[in-house]
Amino acid sequence: MTEHDVLAEAGLDGLPGGGLNIAYEALDRHATDRVALRWLAKAGGREDVTYAELRRRSARFANAMASLGLSPGDAVFVLSGRVPELYVTALGALRAQLVFCPLFAAFGPEPIRVRLAEGRGRVLVTTQRQYERKVAALRSSLPDLAHVILIDGEAEGCLGWSALVGAASDAHTIAPTDPETPALLHFTSGTTGAPKGALHVHGAVVHHHQSARHALDLRPGDTYWCTADPGWVTGTSYGIIAPLTVGVTMIVDEAEMDVERWYTILEEERVEVWYTSPTAIRVLIRAGEALARRRDLSRLRFAASVGEPLDPESVVWGERALGRPFHDNWWQTETGGIMIANVPGAPIKPGSMGKPLPGVEAAIVEERGGALVEVTAPGVEGELALRPGWPSMMRAYLNAPERYAKCFRDGWYLSGDRAKRDADGYFWFVGRADDIIKSAGHLIGPFEVESALVEHAAVAEAAAIGKPDAVAGEIVKAFVVLHQGVERSAALDRDLMAHARRRLGPAVAPREIAIVEELPKTRSGKVLRRLLRARELGLPEGDTSTLLTSKGDEP
Repeated sequence: MTEHDVLAEAGLDGLPGGGLNIAYEALDRHATDRVALRWLAKAGGREDVTYAELRRRSARFANAMASLGLSPGDAVFVLSGRVPELYVTALGALRAQLVFCPLFAAFGPEPIRVRLAEGRGRVLVTTQRQYERKVAALRSSLPDLAHVILIDGEAEGCLGWSALVGAASDAHTIAPTDPETPALLHFTSGTTGAPKGALHVHGAVVHHHQSARHALDLRPGDTYWCTADPGWVTGTSYGIIAPLTVGVTMIVDEAEMDVERWYTILEEERVEVWYTSPTAIRVLIRAGEALARRRDLSRLRFAASVGEPLDPESVVWGERALGRPFHDNWWQTETGGIMIANVPGAPIKPGSMGKPLPGVEAAIVEERGGALVEVTAPGVEGELALRPGWPSMMRAYLNAPERYAKCFRDGWYLSGDRAKRDADGYFWFVGRADDIIKSAGHLIGPFEVESALVEHAAVAEAAAIGKPDAVAGEIVKAFVVLHQGVERSAALDRDLMAHARRRLGPAVAPREIAIVEELPKTRSGKVLRRLLRARELGLPEGDTSTLLTSKGDEP
């Protein structure tokens, strides 16, 4: 098959002059008057941007970058909230074969400096407030940062968006782009806590597009809402690229999460496909089912969750309160796209991450005799591994080839996650290899403990860690957040412990349960068990370098 035939089979066009470019597949090939992006301002305004207009704006950005002397491969960073200029930056950079790297708007100066330096950022797009508070004092330590473009306002040494981008020509033809051309840079933490830059290429769009259809049931013309911040890989892969390649209308909400606002958006915007996180779902659960049932959510066809394992109770709650269950799926920054999912039309097993998508080969492996061997018996725990070669697989850890090489062994990509596969081929997350609790000879996955605890009527959220113990090595300690309105009492403490022992058995159940106001989380909503461990061990929370952390932890 020719390259054109392969792309056609994948549902993509390819560039007229040959090659593959993400921006072309997202915009140029269907630059019509259909609404691509519906932006909801936190102050109450709104703006509809069509595919044709988004193509024009991205072309202006690409031409503006050329006027600044940027060349293919140079890195463009963005530090802002969810505003139209962020999406224009992403697509404009991609059409010019620049590398796009989003940063969380909530980052402080040091995380910003580290990532800009590591990624050798040439351009930073941000706001006046962000620049003056977090970046201005760093400029002298970032010799590669040639230009800062302010979306709003003015500051010394910065360029204005309107004068630079707004005044540029919208005539731009995307140059032939090799599918292996670098396109996306996402930073994720490592076992030492130092951020790793996972580099992805334009060819990743093949998997973005196919997985959006297979795992999220996206169809042309859908109204789709991905709540992930673009600073997180989900907010780029499935909050920008994948939905635009399908031809949907994306809802982009500038505001932070508010339960009433979210239900209003789902109802009034007639959202058909919704992709959110377990953390957000738990907030909705805590607010009660009555709020959901007062809304007309009949247009919601498919709901999915990502970011951390989704406990069975949340899946069931979705069916009960929204009329649609949440479909969990699994992937990492390094995989670039969804690998395993509870796909539409297939039975959901609550608590399972689902089955591998077409073209993805996943397995449970373990080491035997110095080599990795696939475990075929159902129900046996091991490390979740993937056969390399899928289009959205990272191509490098920036400036860290040895680190990258360690992810691959004996023909497998090693995820660092422990899992098991049942007799029906469904995969079940057990925990990070570094999160596994070893207690009196038992290997205990924190997710199993957490899932059991949130089944208790009083519990909204839970996290479990291993606490050092002189006899057992470690005991399980759990931290729980109660639902609003639930008051702590000695009777509740006893009931929580009894529930856990009933549900998990004495070997797995927590020996200690602490009730807390909130759990520490990353910006993407993952519980930071390492901070809980640090607190338990009396380590400074700002120095957790001695603690193992998850490969997939987001900033």
